[in-house]
Amino acid sequence: MIKKILYYSSIVLLNVFLITSCSTEKAVRNEKVIPADRLIRKLEGNRRTIKTFYGKGVLNIRSKSFKGKTSFEISVKKPDSIKISIYGPFGIDLAHGLITKRNFLFYDVLKNRAYTGTNNDKVLKSIFKIDLTFNELIDAFAGAVNLTDKLRTEPDIYITDGDTYQLLYLDEKNNKKSRYEINKDDLAIINYSVSTMLNDELFEGDYSKFQEFEKVPIPFNSTIINKVKNESLSIEYKSVEVNEKIESLAIKLPSDVKIIKW
Repeated sequence: MIKKILYYSSIVLLNVFLITSCSTEKAVRNEKVIPADRLIRKLEGNRRTIKTFYGKGVLNIRSKSFKGKTSFEISVKKPDSIKISIYGPFGIDLAHGLITKRNFLFYDVLKNRAYTGTNNDKVLKSIFKIDLTFNELIDAFAGAVNLTDKLRTEPDIYITDGDTYQLLYLDEKNNKKSRYEINKDDLAIINYSVSTMLNDELFEGDYSKFQEFEKVPIPFNSTIINKVKNESLSIEYKSVEVNEKIESLAIKLPSDVKIIKW
């Protein structure tokens, strides 16, 4: 009985969205609205335009096992390399990490120890203190949202609301709803969220303070939240470079470093 009530409640909610969509379409009949399929292609095209990314700023991580805020530098070379440098107060050199899809090297400057081995989820969690995949980390640091799986899927709801486009995708098979909010002016994704069909929150990303690079809006402030695990990653960039040539991501180790294989 409860399942039936929840099901019909979802139907009612969907109808409300559809009615809103229809009324909004009438209200913006004379306004240029990008078709949903072309909008998604444009957004995904913007993400793929970024081949290399460099940023310098402040990283704030909160999870059950770690809470901390630190200065950092990040270099991303798509599709398979991330280099991160972490600094303490007064610019003290703390650590450097080079992570690829297959391998990793993490140098703890204070202990003069270098850890190396095969990359996996456990390694990423140890380095970044938050549960994200390698590809999710690349997108998170570049301020991007991967829409590859939406290229061949029409949104169940697509409306214009003031200065934004809003898209909602319903995935009953996997019990998920995905929502995206996009600025009309520059087509910047300012928010996306994932929840269950019964509106239990799973994941959310917020993006702000955009600057354009090669006509692609890049957020200087980003927050990624895993609602299920109560973990968050917040990034505040002070400077950003996009698609500049990265000569090398190598980490120079001192001759007396102790190397530990994981």
